[in-house]
Parts: sequence; C-alpha cells; structure tokens
Amino acid sequence: MAETTQTQATEQGRRKELIGKVVSTKMQKTIVVEVTRKKSHPLYGRVISRSKKFYAHDEQNQAHVGDFVRITETRPLSKLKRWQLADVVQRAALVPQQQSKPQAQP
Repeated sequence: MAETTQTQATEQGRRKELIGKVVSTKMQKTIVVEVTRKKSHPLYGRVISRSKKFYAHDEQNQAHVGDFVRITETRPLSKLKRWQLADVVQRAALVPQQQSKPQAQP
C-alpha cells in the first residue's frame, strides 16, 4: 500500500516539458514559444505538422527570437501564462543586417 502512494506522488508531481522556437519577445518577462508536433495521418500515412503557441514566463529576458527553448508547466501566472522558461537549448544564429539600397548614379 505504501509503495502505490509513493509511485502516485512521483507521477503526479512530474511537470510537463516542451521544446519549441521563440516567436516573439515583445512583452516584458514573457516569450511566445511555438511548439511544432509531427504526426502521421491515421489513414493516409502522410506526416502532418501541427503547431501551437504557448506564453511562457522569462524572468531575466534571456531568450531571443529564433532560439529553441525548453519550457516547463507551472501554476497560472496570468490570463494566458501557464509555462515558465527552463533553459535555452539552442541560440539563434546572428543574421547580418541588410545594408541600405545603393543610391542611383546620375
């Protein structure tokens, strides 16, 4: 009997983790993470990608657009935020800024 309650407690206390790409960092201490899941169609077998956006709490504003991050489930922090940034898995490569258009020669 004691073994069953102990295993139930460990399973119940486990929080969900997701890995996704940061889409937006325009809010303070909040990031929007897009998680893409690939699933095979039950009849045709074609691989279908489904994506969903999650709002996650980022206390130090350490994630940037394009980064791949791991988020964990947490208590409700606001109307939409139920996730928290765990760590940055992969940083986005820096894209060189585009130079302005060359002026026409008269």
